[in-house]
Amino acid sequence: MIVRLERTIRAAPHAVYRAWLDPEVVPRWLAPGDLTVTLVEIDERPGGRYRIRQADAGRDVGGVDAELVGLVPDRRLVFRWGFVGPDRRTGSTFDSLLTVTLQPAADGGTVLTLVHERLEELGEALPDVAGNVGPGWDLALAKLNKLIGG
Repeated sequence: MIVRLERTIRAAPHAVYRAWLDPEVVPRWLAPGDLTVTLVEIDERPGGRYRIRQADAGRDVGGVDAELVGLVPDRRLVFRWGFVGPDRRTGSTFDSLLTVTLQPAADGGTVLTLVHERLEELGEALPDVAGNVGPGWDLALAKLNKLIGG
């Protein structure tokens, strides 16, 4: 299973790139729908940890335990993306690969291409969650555009 989305963000590539890595900015957009981000830990280097916790109406719903695999400033971010449930100490982490590519757009904005792949394990274990990966990214990217795109 692969999710591929392309969006034009009304901000320069540098601003979009930083929005993925700034722990002050990430909570403002990287949660689909009404979810809120309750914790962000970002170690901005190849091999660094990228951890996000989310809540729904104050109830912990889990989040992401990821690793920053590759960083090309203002151009590309690659994550080993692991979905985790509310109890991080037990249960499965469903590893996947997330690649975000940024290209300058003609209008001064950024063409963001998101490819989220290796979702088969998640799909087998939690088909409803896997089915919402694409719509979830769509909602989060809309929040990102609204936040930094003006």
